Amino acid sequence: MADAYSEIIKAREEKLARLKKRGIDPYPASCLRTHTILEARNLYAKKTDLPQKLILAGRLRAIRRQGGLIFADLRDATEKIQLLFKRDVLGSSNFEDLDLLDIGDFLEAEGGLITTKKGELTLLVKNWRILCKSLLPLPEKWHGLKDIEQRYRERELDLLMNKEVFNLFVKRAEIIQNLRKFLIDHGFLEVETPILQNIPGGTNARPFITHYNAYNTDVYLRIAPELYLKRLLVGGFEKVFEFAVCFRNEGVDAVHNPEFIDLEFYAAYWDEEKLMDFTEDLLINVTEKSLGKAAIFRDNKEISLKKPFLRKEFVEITKGKESDEALKEAVKKIEEPTFILHHPTKMIPLAKRSEKPEYVRSFQLVIGGVELVKAFSELNDPKDQRERFLEQERLRAAGDEEAQRLDEAFLRALSYGMPPAAGFGMGVERLLILLLNKNSIREVLLFPYMRPKEDVGY
Repeated sequence: MADAYSEIIKAREEKLARLKKRGIDPYPASCLRTHTILEARNLYAKKTDLPQKLILAGRLRAIRRQGGLIFADLRDATEKIQLLFKRDVLGSSNFEDLDLLDIGDFLEAEGGLITTKKGELTLLVKNWRILCKSLLPLPEKWHGLKDIEQRYRERELDLLMNKEVFNLFVKRAEIIQNLRKFLIDHGFLEVETPILQNIPGGTNARPFITHYNAYNTDVYLRIAPELYLKRLLVGGFEKVFEFAVCFRNEGVDAVHNPEFIDLEFYAAYWDEEKLMDFTEDLLINVTEKSLGKAAIFRDNKEISLKKPFLRKEFVEITKGKESDEALKEAVKKIEEPTFILHHPTKMIPLAKRSEKPEYVRSFQLVIGGVELVKAFSELNDPKDQRERFLEQERLRAAGDEEAQRLDEAFLRALSYGMPPAAGFGMGVERLLILLLNKNSIREVLLFPYMRPKEDVGY
């Protein structure tokens, strides 16, 4: 098998050499494409005046010889079309050069649209030009790319061979655009905050550490953008959001990945009650816009997103146990959209206390057994915040590597005064898992981290 594969590569290398010998550039810089394949199909379907010059470009996905004719399938990001090459149209030299093409090569093809006897729309090629010579063969359509590790390691091949995967990531982009549009339409300003930070703050997590050569100091990759976003409220902004790529040096499982997108937004003069209403509207709107209706599927069961979502107290669902472990076990059993209210103060040191000071004004949204959102009324009392940071430092000294750090810059900002506000945090990939009906975060990441293979170096 290895020898056969080597022979295929050798044959492609020989064709590359022949192209160069013929004076043909196998990797030209320019492309003269006039239309995408979908645009060409739509023009033909409308029976409108077709352009005098039609040039398509894409990757060859199949080549078929039938007597003196050569058929090929050309695909770009939008669609696929059949190509027809005829000797009497191309001329002998141009026709014979087709022998130098392989499946996987990129091609530019000029011609006119016709319909074959079988009714298939086809480009009758009058002229063609290679755009990129492929030196490695693509996996076979039906047998070549089923190993899930290879799919993640060589995602580009996964996208090429599995149209469903390609469409999934197009839908991923659409979902993120819908999130962004909803926030902008409601008066939020998109901002960017530092990724490299002197103090990793905003949540309880173990950070990644790197070195800043220019300043000769160690810095941390951010674990959350929260503290910087709240400093913007101090500075006068009232509604801000960020799609923040965050890094947490923690374990990997179905809903955790060390590198992920954290959508956070903060609204001055809001409390957690107003934020819950807004969260319902946000998720219902984005789901409807992205999927066509406000419902998701988990384990072959439809879960409807309709107002109002259920609301349950933290102590109710954990049966009085005040621990992350008890919460995680309870979350697994929750299917319908449910807000979990009023976490213990020790669990969320950045949230405002409720009427019962041992609990905070917080909520956590769970859907289909997935913890999706954590949000709360923001603590803006600098003295209370300092005390809670000091308690976190005591936990750190006792061995808790994920405890939060005391951040003097943030405390100084709070001391200038921050308006009452509510803040929202959501792992975007978790929303994608729910909306795209997937079981693992790796399925919604274009390039999930893979341990390098020693034998191949990637």
